[in-house]
Amino acid sequence: MTMLTHTGGSLKPAGTAETDAANAHLAMIKRFCISTLIVLAVGGTLAAIIALKAALFVWVFHYY
Repeated sequence: MTMLTHTGGSLKPAGTAETDAANAHLAMIKRFCISTLIVLAVGGTLAAIIALKAALFVWVFHYY
């Protein structure tokens, strides 16, 4: 009798092709977001290094 009643869950089996495709799509989005965050972090680090070098240059050579 339990097979005939709907208990509120999905009527499709858990391992369908749509579920697999959705999981692959989410994994691709996660990889893209992580790589974007890495690129932004590297860019921010380079900008901070350049700003520190410029500040050091101005601090050292401000008499001339």
